Amino acid sequence: NKSAKTTNTEAGIKTFKISSKLVDQMVLVDEGKVCTTMVDLYQNEGIVTEPAGALSITALEELSEEIKDKTVVCILSGGNNDILRYPEIMEKSLVYQGRKHYFIVEFAQKPGQLKKFVNSALGPTDDIVRFEYIKKNSKETGPALVGVELAKKEDFQPLLSRMDKLGIGYTVLASRDILYSYLI
Repeated sequence: NKSAKTTNTEAGIKTFKISSKLVDQMVLVDEGKVCTTMVDLYQNEGIVTEPAGALSITALEELSEEIKDKTVVCILSGGNNDILRYPEIMEKSLVYQGRKHYFIVEFAQKPGQLKKFVNSALGPTDDIVRFEYIKKNSKETGPALVGVELAKKEDFQPLLSRMDKLGIGYTVLASRDILYSYLI
């Protein structure tokens, strides 16, 4: 019987049975937070982890009150990791921290508009990390995809305020936007 065989060998079935008897609590953590933990472990401790291997450390903050003054052991693993994924992990970490944002910016089709954006809209520590001119819509405007990395998340609202003050048309791409999932 094929279904009986699948039920017994399906990934997670045995683990779920054991866990449901032994685990008192589960903690959900944001994927970006896991990426931030992975980057932190690598940059500060020299430890390379896989995403699942960083979960126990990531969950500690959520449990800080419950584990205060207790001995805690976390198991880290890194065997299922591909170094080629680190740019994606860095990206998700920066987005989670509120330091990386994507915009569709409507640039007027006249000389000096990008210079105006760089010199007047961006703050002194803001950095353009992606720029793609999409296409010319009309004789007046042309949209561009602009990725901006901020030194700290508190720089986001001032950036929006400067763009508003300069009359720059823009759309902030949200994580639920289809285009956003194409970027990350």
